[in-house]
Amino acid sequence: MIPGSPTVRRRRLSAELARLREQAGLTVEEVTKRLEWSRGRLSHMEQNRWTRPDLGNIRALLDLYGVADIEVREAILNLARQSREKGWWAQYKEIFGGSLPGFEAEATQIRSFELALVPGLLQVPSYARAIFQAGQVLDEASVQRRVEARLTRQQILFRETPPQLWVVIDEAALRKMIGGPEVMAEQIQHLIDWARRPNITIQILPDAVGAHAALQGAFVLLDFASELDPSLVYLETATESLWLEKPDQVQAYTLIYNRIVAAALTVEDSVRRMVAVRDHILQN
Repeated sequence: MIPGSPTVRRRRLSAELARLREQAGLTVEEVTKRLEWSRGRLSHMEQNRWTRPDLGNIRALLDLYGVADIEVREAILNLARQSREKGWWAQYKEIFGGSLPGFEAEATQIRSFELALVPGLLQVPSYARAIFQAGQVLDEASVQRRVEARLTRQQILFRETPPQLWVVIDEAALRKMIGGPEVMAEQIQHLIDWARRPNITIQILPDAVGAHAALQGAFVLLDFASELDPSLVYLETATESLWLEKPDQVQAYTLIYNRIVAAALTVEDSVRRMVAVRDHILQN
């Protein structure tokens, strides 16, 4: 595990700067005017829409906000320095349009629901390859690079203190012949094997459930160790990634997740269902 994900650090830095400004009794407009900054600069900073925080700008804000305590100033500046670092995912910037790997890197618990696919953190190479080839727009080198990036993402599950990964998979995802029978049998066997790991929980939402609370689509909930890093909801579409972090939004998705967990098979029955689906694939 990297000492501290720069993605998480940037988010925390943004929240801390907003808190210090409010504590100083200043509005965004007042700060912009006093520092003679362009419109939008501070808003970008506080909304975590920056890439590499400028230490000079951070010092200017601390001066304006009257932050004189040396320890507090140094803590903020260290946070800024850490947030300027690059995570491993930076080398795959053309693949990771969003910041999911950066948040996964420091999450202590990841809860995922999938309707049509096995979650990326649990995909075997052949299954991932079949997904990337399905679009019929990528050449072989691009496909291979995406498979490589996906496997690198999975390394968080091998670290000394891995996150708790809890996934609920719609049974339809097990029956969709992505890559063909051999690939699906391999993928399901991988799920069966990994379901035995102490930090991984896999539940299957059976076809018999019918309509359920998460029919609108897949999502991921990420939780972190520090209270300074509130939980997040991650949604992915064909064209963009969406992050939800307002407490009411996180609460709504947590409720949805709890409902599908209650509707899903138990862990033991889920393994038995996966074994049955695998055997059916191999026998046909």
